[in-house]
Amino acid sequence: MRDGTQHADAATTELETALRGGPFHVALRAAIAARGLPLQRVQHHLTRYGVKVGVTSLSYWQQGARRPQRPESLRAVRALEEILQLPDESLIRLLAKAHERPDAERAATRSYRSLVEASGALEKLLTELDSPLDGGLHTLGHHERVRIGTRRELLGRDSQHIVRAHKDGIDRFIAIHHGDPGCTPEQMTVHALENCRTGRVLWHHDTGVLVAELLFDTRLRAGETFLFRYGVEDGTAGASSEYVRGFGFSGGQYALQVRFAEDALPVRCHRFAQHSAAAPRSGRQELALSDRHRSVHMVEQRVRAGIVGIAWDWE
Repeated sequence: MRDGTQHADAATTELETALRGGPFHVALRAAIAARGLPLQRVQHHLTRYGVKVGVTSLSYWQQGARRPQRPESLRAVRALEEILQLPDESLIRLLAKAHERPDAERAATRSYRSLVEASGALEKLLTELDSPLDGGLHTLGHHERVRIGTRRELLGRDSQHIVRAHKDGIDRFIAIHHGDPGCTPEQMTVHALENCRTGRVLWHHDTGVLVAELLFDTRLRAGETFLFRYGVEDGTAGASSEYVRGFGFSGGQYALQVRFAEDALPVRCHRFAQHSAAAPRSGRQELALSDRHRSVHMVEQRVRAGIVGIAWDWE
């Protein structure tokens, strides 16, 4: 009995500390542990409040992999305060505090967590499409244009690729899009813009990963090159603070341009790189925003395996 009492006291102390200082996911995890509720029971209680949240989403919330942002999710947080017998506004306050962190810190956390969580989902989607990661193609050149909308959201992007086949019979490319936290991949659309057509499109809702087949009208022989262009319409998440591109292999040139809506201009922009999702960011370089064209860009003459991107601060 004494061991059980000590365990309960420790859980209560941990919860009180987390509610005072956060962060949100630590407090949520401590509250669930202190009440001794499995996530399935938490989900069941939420349905009694008229709120639908998946067990996977609850798990991501308490791991810090994702954060509640949608109106329905915020309703769930308020319901959780009652279900877990917490003071009013305690979790909401920590959630608001998390959104007040500097954009660079928030972006770094998002990139690490989301890329790690998405890797398993991506692997499953590629398996379903029966596609290896490189798809039999080497990239010679890749130019991406990203559009940020009036709500500061990732409105969409288009990509132009120049590729070379390294084996015979290649007739498709698998495009990968990873939306911002809170996105709805099933509401995104993929458009074949030049020298290709859209095939199967799959997604994983909880991680915001979407993959799409882009079919060529020819079968490439080893050594042959091909140029094609496609676009992804997104606009399903909240404010975006960065665009990240991961590379599994070293390759050719990569250019990234981010264009902002006229009434949604950031105050600062910078380029960054990472050796992996878990590695610290390096290679920070301030980028000047073009007043006339409302855009910034970066060019990697020869990409290395890892991550590069552009981040920005709204204020």
